[in-house]
Amino acid sequence: MRLAELSERSGVPTATIKYYLRERLLPPGERITATKSEYGEEHLRRLRLVRSLIQVGRMPVATAREVLEAAEDESLSQNARMGAAVWALPHGAEPDEDDPHAARAREQVDTVLRRMDWSHGQELGDTSPAYRMLVAAIASLDRLGYPHDTEHLLVHARLAGELAVADLDLVETYDTPPERIEAVVALTVLYEPVLLSLRRLAQTEESGRRFAE
Repeated sequence: MRLAELSERSGVPTATIKYYLRERLLPPGERITATKSEYGEEHLRRLRLVRSLIQVGRMPVATAREVLEAAEDESLSQNARMGAAVWALPHGAEPDEDDPHAARAREQVDTVLRRMDWSHGQELGDTSPAYRMLVAAIASLDRLGYPHDTEHLLVHARLAGELAVADLDLVETYDTPPERIEAVVALTVLYEPVLLSLRRLAQTEESGRRFAE
């Protein structure tokens, strides 16, 4: 297909496609004349992935390029490729290393990971953005005096573990590593509002049962 058809089928403006080509986010098409190239289905798939990273995942172009390079690096495991994409997503606040609440929160996070037997999380520790985000969140609870005992956190962790199984079952329905990376990014970003909404609806339902009178 020509550039105009690629734009029409992908829903990406031609100017944006040209920008992606210049930034090496999209491989060049097959040159047919000095000024024209043809593009195939692989370009459509790559455009979907690029849009997932930049538009859905809100990644800077340079970061998206690194993720795409990792996605194509066959020396890496699928876990490493998908992990590179998820780690590149925007995360929450970082813990303040000088805050004593953060030190206590880090100990509590380590306890939760150990109790859940999440060996990968224990091994990655502070290098994981999600680990640091959890430390910062628990430090805020501690600082403001709200409950955050380990047993209560474990309830959330067990539910998160069940959700992770469902998420990865869905990701496995995609055939290729690039498709799975696209799915991981899109589903991580797009399902988080779904989870928040469902939690609030469930709380509304439970509150109605307990406190309606």
